Amino acid sequence: MASHPRDILLGAQAQTGFLPVCDHYSGVEARMRKSLQLQAELMQEFGACVFDVSLDCEDGAPVGGEAEHAALVTELALNAEPGARVAVRVHAVDHPAFEADIATIAGKAGHRLAHIMVPKAESPADIERAVRAIDAAGATQLAVHALIESPAAVHRAFDIAAHPRLQSLSFGLMDFVSAHGGAIPSAGMGVEGQFQHPLVVRAKLEIASACHAHGKVPSHGVVTEFKDRPAFLAAATKAANDYGYTRMWSIHPDQIRPILQAFAPTAHEIETAASILLAAAQADWAPISHGGKLEDRASYRYYWQVLQRAHQTGRPLPNEVQEWFAVLRP
Repeated sequence: MASHPRDILLGAQAQTGFLPVCDHYSGVEARMRKSLQLQAELMQEFGACVFDVSLDCEDGAPVGGEAEHAALVTELALNAEPGARVAVRVHAVDHPAFEADIATIAGKAGHRLAHIMVPKAESPADIERAVRAIDAAGATQLAVHALIESPAAVHRAFDIAAHPRLQSLSFGLMDFVSAHGGAIPSAGMGVEGQFQHPLVVRAKLEIASACHAHGKVPSHGVVTEFKDRPAFLAAATKAANDYGYTRMWSIHPDQIRPILQAFAPTAHEIETAASILLAAAQADWAPISHGGKLEDRASYRYYWQVLQRAHQTGRPLPNEVQEWFAVLRP
C-alpha cells in the first residue's frame, strides 16, 4: 500500500506508543521467571508481544534485601527473550532504596526495558525527580509510567499526565481506598464495589480523562478476584468500555487472557474497520460513502485505532491490512 494510516491520519494514535493492553506484575523470583516464560509462549501463539511483564521491586523486595532484588530484576531483564517487553516497578521516589534502584536497574538494563514504573506519584515533581535519576543512570530514552494512589494525586492527575516523559498512568485502587481513613468501605476495593463507590469512580474517570487529554495511556489497576473468571472479565470489560481505559494490570496469569478478550475489538469491528480503511486508502483518504454512511478523517482515525487494538491483543487481521502492522511487530 502506498500510504500508511499512521502517516496519513495525523493524530490517529493520540496515546504514546503501541502499548500492550495487559501489564502483568510479579515480584517473587519464581513467579517472575514464570511470567517471562509465559510471555515468550504467548508471543509464539499470537505473533506479537501481547502483554508487558513488570518485575516488582516495591512489593517484591524483602525489607533489607532491596539491593539484591534490584540486581535480580536487572539480571532477568537482561536475559529476557528477544522481543520481550520487560518493565520494572521501582520503589517510590521518597523511599531510601529509590536512587539505588534506578542506578542499578536503569544503569545496567535501561536499554532492555520498556519502561520504569514509579509508584505513589504525588505531583509532577515526583515524575521529574524520577526522570532526572533515570537520565543520570544513562537511560535517557527510557519511558516513565506512574501510579496514582492518593486523593491528592488524583487532584493533580492532569498536571502529572502532562509531563513529556510520562507514557502511562495507572490507578492504585488499594492504597487509594485506604488513604481515605475508612471513609470508603472495604467493598470499594472489590470487583463490583470499585465500579460503584462514587469516590472511586470519580478517581478512575479523572485519571482516564487526564491521560486522554495529554495523549497518555490510562492503565486500570488491580482487581484481586482472580479466581472468579466471569467476574474478572466483567470488570475488565467495564474498564475498557465504560471507563475509558486502554490497558489493565494483571496480578495472576489467569487474568491475562480475560484482559486480552475484554480489550480486543470483535471480529465484526475488525472487519468493518478494515473495509472502511481500505476504501479510504483507495480514495486517497478523501471522504467516502460506505454502507450508506459518510466516512472521513475523523472516523478513519477511530477505525485505525480499532485495528491497532486488534494488533495489540493478537487478534487475526485481514490479509489486506497486515502489511500496515508488519513493521510494528517486535
